[in-house]
Amino acid sequence: MRQVGMNTWLRSGALLALMAAAGLASADGGAMRSYRGLAMSAAGDRIAAIETVDGDKAPPQVTVRATAGGRIAATYQSVACGQCRFDAPAWSPDGSALALIGTDAGAGTASVLVLRDGKLVTVATLKGVANTVRWSPDGRQLAFLATVDARKLTGAVEAGARQVGEIGLAQEEDEQRIALVPAAGGEIRLVSPGDTFVYEYDWTPDGRGFVVTSAKGNGDNNWWIATLGHVDAASGKLRVLAAPKMQMNMPHVSPDGRTVAFIGGLMSDFGSVGGDVFTVPIEGGVPTDITPGFKGSFNGISWRGPGLLASVQAGADTGIASIDPAARSARLLWKAPVSASGARDGRFVFSADGKVAASVHEDYENAPRIVAGPLAAPAPITRDNEGFAPQVKARSIAWTNEGFNVQGWLVGPRTVEPGKKYPMIVQVHGGPAAAITPRYVAGGEGNNLVRALVDKGYFVFFPNPRGSYGQGLAFSSANKRDFGGGDWRDILAGVDAAIRHAPVDGARLGLMGHSYGGFMTMWGVTHSQRFKAAVASAGIANWISYYGQNGIDQWMVPFFGATMYDDPAIYRAASPIESIKSATTPTLVMVGERDVECPPAQSQEFWHGLKAQGVPTALVIYQDEGHAIRKPEHVTDQRQRVLAWFDRYLR
Repeated sequence: MRQVGMNTWLRSGALLALMAAAGLASADGGAMRSYRGLAMSAAGDRIAAIETVDGDKAPPQVTVRATAGGRIAATYQSVACGQCRFDAPAWSPDGSALALIGTDAGAGTASVLVLRDGKLVTVATLKGVANTVRWSPDGRQLAFLATVDARKLTGAVEAGARQVGEIGLAQEEDEQRIALVPAAGGEIRLVSPGDTFVYEYDWTPDGRGFVVTSAKGNGDNNWWIATLGHVDAASGKLRVLAAPKMQMNMPHVSPDGRTVAFIGGLMSDFGSVGGDVFTVPIEGGVPTDITPGFKGSFNGISWRGPGLLASVQAGADTGIASIDPAARSARLLWKAPVSASGARDGRFVFSADGKVAASVHEDYENAPRIVAGPLAAPAPITRDNEGFAPQVKARSIAWTNEGFNVQGWLVGPRTVEPGKKYPMIVQVHGGPAAAITPRYVAGGEGNNLVRALVDKGYFVFFPNPRGSYGQGLAFSSANKRDFGGGDWRDILAGVDAAIRHAPVDGARLGLMGHSYGGFMTMWGVTHSQRFKAAVASAGIANWISYYGQNGIDQWMVPFFGATMYDDPAIYRAASPIESIKSATTPTLVMVGERDVECPPAQSQEFWHGLKAQGVPTALVIYQDEGHAIRKPEHVTDQRQRVLAWFDRYLR
């Protein structure tokens, strides 16, 4: 149940124009430049990224920069496309070409594109959606993940297909499959089995097959029971390598073809990655944890020779780690209190020799920039956003509770008035398997909710309680069968810690969250009178009814230890609706109409319960939205309602 931000869609079917460029001007008119989809050439000398300028109506561009210094070698930009999306580019093994997926949302098509010698070639086009293009080891073929005739966008956070007529027919399931096409262009060949949803994949070094994480049936629902397998490129036969009782991400094969590595752990969403690193022989077997006891959560891995380079969240820091599979040990090479992003297989991209790394970094006070360089000392190579001054002041808050080391972020005004006490909003992240990391808070019109709250005189506290990433596998699993228990006590202890560190008025506290954070908000107002106002977005009021309403019931079994039908008591014990008579906090409730993960019936049930108790409340359901609210007018409406709600009860 992750919390997901806005996506900007790109269209693929348009022509691209090559524009010679020695460099780009700073963000036009003070607008910010964003970077995503980083790819590094094998030699480590060039970085490709998809770049956009906030507020610029021009389509996004693919930019190629020198790793040393960031000088722009060329940019590729769509000239005939209004709203489009490019998937992360991938360099060919010899570094002569870039491949990427382009999506035309209006036409409902996706294309495989190759940029070579300044020219764009459309290699293949299909009706449906596609992502994750990868070159074969010999550079002659391109593999990608394709959903032909997709009924919805891929992922459980997207708006669900309308449930009308006879429900649950097998032929209605979207199946994401590995597809192959010659790099020079030709017919698309769907390789993996037609009844199986492939989540992630990687070529084997011999180019004859793939390692995959996959599951039969509904792709939104079954990632939590996915297996690790091998798909033969010629026959399409799927062979299961391992079926551990954990969630898996980023399967990659060692250069010698003998070992598969993946990140495994207790995870609540596909794409929200955190855990230990495991290996298993390519012939199959029981996975081995090669990072046991590491006090952090791995979120990206890449083989380099017999070892691995990894990105990791360790407390308040993002880091690069070197992993020795034989010794079952990991060593931090670099760390800093930033958010890192932009890479397909984690938070960093690496050169083939493992000596150079690149990523996109930001924190609460510093805008996004591409960093690159030696593993132990990556440094900024872009200057586009240097003119953006800090808008807030932020600090990491650490505390202990019940034997756990816990961390969170406190964000507030740059300056405070002596002797004045300020109200504080506690924002609980989604997940629960996730973590808040520092993101730049921008100024100007259209600023985000955090900036708007700080401008109005609030502090905002982001706790990472047990169940979060950043403290190791034991910590991220510590809320199993204990939703609203230890994690809630960690949050309350964190509130006390924040009050000790800042001029916060403990009598004027607000509580809010989305997804799991929405559940925790509902739980909080039914188990505490400490908060004077609350906003529950896409929450869960009743785990019993939720089990039969949502489209991803498999996710709960690893966390509750059993299905609701086998152990209803544990589900009922964690349901806020069971304690609705204790609620007194004015609570605003919001949700998307077509939310697959947290259906609107849950928000309506909680709102109805509050009304029955005479508690001030309001319910807003956003038309045609899924778990992630995406339409700009709805995002704006949400922000305005949240601000008005807290101002009404806390100021």
